[in-house]
Amino acid sequence: MLFSAPRRWRLVAGVLALILVAGGIFVWARTRHPLANGSSRPTILFILVDDERWDSMGVLPNVQRLITNHGVAFTNSFVVDPLCCPSRAANLTGQYPHSTGVWTNSGPHGGFQAFHDRSTIATWLHDRGYTTALFGKYLNRYQNTTYIPPGWDHWEAFDGSATTGAFYFNYTMNIQGTLHHYGTAPSEYSTDVLAKDAASFIRSTDGPLFVYFSTSAPHAPAVPAPQDVGAYRNLKPWRPASYNEQDLSREPAWVRSLRPLGPGATKKIDRLREHMLESLRAVDRAVQTLMNALADTGRLGHTMIVFTSDNGFSWGEHRWHSKIAPWDEDIRVPLVIRYDPLTRTPSTDSRLVANIDLTSTFAALAGAEAPGSEGRSLLPLLAGHTTPWRKDLLIESLQGELVPSYCELRTPRYAFIDYTTGESELYDVRKDPLELANLSSRSTYRSKIRTFNKRLRTLCRPPPPGSPAGFPP
Repeated sequence: MLFSAPRRWRLVAGVLALILVAGGIFVWARTRHPLANGSSRPTILFILVDDERWDSMGVLPNVQRLITNHGVAFTNSFVVDPLCCPSRAANLTGQYPHSTGVWTNSGPHGGFQAFHDRSTIATWLHDRGYTTALFGKYLNRYQNTTYIPPGWDHWEAFDGSATTGAFYFNYTMNIQGTLHHYGTAPSEYSTDVLAKDAASFIRSTDGPLFVYFSTSAPHAPAVPAPQDVGAYRNLKPWRPASYNEQDLSREPAWVRSLRPLGPGATKKIDRLREHMLESLRAVDRAVQTLMNALADTGRLGHTMIVFTSDNGFSWGEHRWHSKIAPWDEDIRVPLVIRYDPLTRTPSTDSRLVANIDLTSTFAALAGAEAPGSEGRSLLPLLAGHTTPWRKDLLIESLQGELVPSYCELRTPRYAFIDYTTGESELYDVRKDPLELANLSSRSTYRSKIRTFNKRLRTLCRPPPPGSPAGFPP
């Protein structure tokens, strides 16, 4: 006999004990694993604010505590077009304006009417079994309609007919195809309404979710919530060396045409900056509300949370106080991503990323295809892999306000802007982060400019509508 009876029983008992322990570990793992509780795919919460600069994250302590401290902050994050509608079209498709055809906020080349909505992140994830929902701003000129774009299971979108172009009080929402008007009561402040409704949706809906939470804040006129009025009244004025720039002799004609900022303009910009930052306080509270809903439904540990903006905004740098311009104040945006299976400890990543990368990231996480996307999945970066990555990035814009159409090549060190007027700008952003010294006319940079132009001829195709023949040169 190989074993005596007592030893056989001890061996059997040991095997049974191992089976019980293994079974217990399996049950524990099922409750702790990102794909637990019958969900085969993680939930995705995409938080998009309107016109927030990359360097204003300090007024968002909940974002810092709940997202950044558990995720990756991308320090070289850009939008491929620094204007609301083309940027949002890129967020939905992963495509450049030259592919979506959405170059402006309205007119023949922009707005809701110019956007082809049959293939978006909503349709891709919906077809993979996700329950999809949008809360807040969709696209400019989405107005006076009960239309719901394909792929969205739950729809609460601002009706864009508000005369101000921003929606804080006295706005209309398209909720599941029915228009609802909101007034001026404190309880009707839009950021709070959206947060409450989105949290309720998360709590009441089973399975994997894709939640697109898109606030009006801090878009001008930047109306803060009643309890936040005056919170930054004593804020130190914003006066970097580029503010109200004096020497514009090396700049393109449109920049030289800008008048110096007088006392009236200075006061207006300072007030708008205060109100923009104050309006972000409600966004920060909304983040806490949404994160609570994820935690209470057992989703937080297997949800990707993304916080970013559709473009930046200038507060008087280079005499400019708007967006659309090709400088970092307008094209660079905050981007922080938390996904606990990959990002349990805080880190930063300085590689060049763009808003066109987000749809590819969401699709990869959900196991879906991203047809037509021109971006790249950020999942390897979130995991800390040393994967090969892009060395440059195209940014493009159709003429708007005073700014001519341009194509820009952004690298980790240089920003090269080619305008359809034949003028250009070149900045060494490593040495000159405020972009004060335009190097494009210096002979020592001619070879580099030829290299950049050659690269733009490849990337900027087709160029902005109405570009002269041979652009980029």
